[in-house]
Amino acid sequence: MNVTFVSNYINHHQIPFCNAMSRLCMGEGGSFVFIQTQPMERERVRMGWQEGERPEYVRLYYEEEELCKRLILECDAVLFGGCDEEDYIRERLALCRQGKPLLRISERLYKTGQWKAVSPRGLRKKYKDHTSHRGEPVYLLCAGAYVPSDFHLVGAYPGKMFCWGYFPETRQYDIEKLLTEKGYGQEGRPKRLPYLLWAGRMIDWKHPELALETAAYLKEKGYAFHMDIIGGGELEGRMRELLHRKGLESRVSLLGYRTPAQVREHMERADIYLFTSDRQEGWGAVANEAMNSGCALVADHMIGAAPYLVRPGQNGLLYEDGNSRMLFRQTEELLLDEGMRKRLGRSAYRTIAEVWNAENGAKRLTELIRALLEGELPELLYKEKPDLKRACPCMPAPVISERKMFREVQR
Repeated sequence: MNVTFVSNYINHHQIPFCNAMSRLCMGEGGSFVFIQTQPMERERVRMGWQEGERPEYVRLYYEEEELCKRLILECDAVLFGGCDEEDYIRERLALCRQGKPLLRISERLYKTGQWKAVSPRGLRKKYKDHTSHRGEPVYLLCAGAYVPSDFHLVGAYPGKMFCWGYFPETRQYDIEKLLTEKGYGQEGRPKRLPYLLWAGRMIDWKHPELALETAAYLKEKGYAFHMDIIGGGELEGRMRELLHRKGLESRVSLLGYRTPAQVREHMERADIYLFTSDRQEGWGAVANEAMNSGCALVADHMIGAAPYLVRPGQNGLLYEDGNSRMLFRQTEELLLDEGMRKRLGRSAYRTIAEVWNAENGAKRLTELIRALLEGELPELLYKEKPDLKRACPCMPAPVISERKMFREVQR
């Protein structure tokens, strides 16, 4: 099987999945190629997103255009996502009718509100790029639980949408040992403080201020804890002002930028990870990383990854978008209950180690592609009805409206 993945650029969130795809395709005598359409933005390079040497399966469209065009046209299946320019796949779409499938990978269409679905101009483009192919072998890998609802609004990919996501590095731990080493304080100290962590760019829709407000709530209650906040950005100055105004200097540290590897080290020590982004977080790979690190995750329910990854009360907690009091109370509950923190962290680790990881994603995707090439879906997909509670890579994606999602995830 020869598979070509066309996207904006390779990064540390994609490399584990691409490595797994490369091994699987080459193991069958085929090939896997990642075509990068643009250089990475400077800000992400500065944040450490571009680490090490470029994998050998990567080709640069802007340096090898003719080769890349040929690879896109001649391979068995194309994965396309992460860039908006349709010209890269225009000729390939014509070949879909000959049984060569194309699988789009997409985050949600309406990150700032589904009301935009009424825009005539927007609908024309959505029809051209998506709805017009509803009767052809063009499929959608939904990188987020709200993607199916968005595409359903424009009548695209009926019965052809599958659960998908991002697959950053999955680490194997002795989970019981990892859980005993969590907490803030000196190594070997018999009693460590509960350790809370937030990491990301300090921009409006990631809501770093909610982490500080959570810390202020916990401090007012008189609880002992420590919180680290990692990252920088346009809200950094405002965050420092808020830290001072709330008198949190002894409880909260603003650490600035750290590399992805350093962030993982903090996650490995953190008891609780706060993920406070709103609906504009299409997926949110830090959820994978925090859960893989055995953290008890508290996340906004409108984050794309949240309904796929989190089973509330089993492997994490979800608070209703906009309900900061619910965020405060859930964090307080975890702070007071070490047993609950460990139970959720243990289950969170298993969710990533056993289901939502690059190896399993690549295995299930190649099974899906093979079935599409043969003109039928594999038996396992017929057995797996679209059920949010059993979401896994390449399962038929349930179409759940935004309005009903919070109730559905709590069911």
